[in-house]
Amino acid sequence: MNHKTLAIVSYITIIGWLIAYFSYKNEQKKDSFVTYHLEQSLGVMVFSIVVSVIAGILVNVVPSLSILFSLISLIPLILMVLGLINALNQVMKPVPVIGGFFENRFSFLHQ
Repeated sequence: MNHKTLAIVSYITIIGWLIAYFSYKNEQKKDSFVTYHLEQSLGVMVFSIVVSVIAGILVNVVPSLSILFSLISLIPLILMVLGLINALNQVMKPVPVIGGFFENRFSFLHQ
């Protein structure tokens, strides 16, 4: 797979991220573009898990606001789509709001 394809696949579920990671890890020539998008997509997935857990707890505490919490749970999906668009356009731009936090956070991707 070429580097653009690996960056795009990394945003498609955790299985896609794993495929992109192991395909990229086996390459001799590393590319900062792929590493950047692997970081961003993993960051969005971690954020998604955190949001899901918090929303699940809050739905059990305040059931009348379940519609609001279910809408909040769509934020990670929107961030994934925005990251995917960045990968399609071959730009190294962080996803809004949380992208800057996850830049250079996952040191195992830089090895």
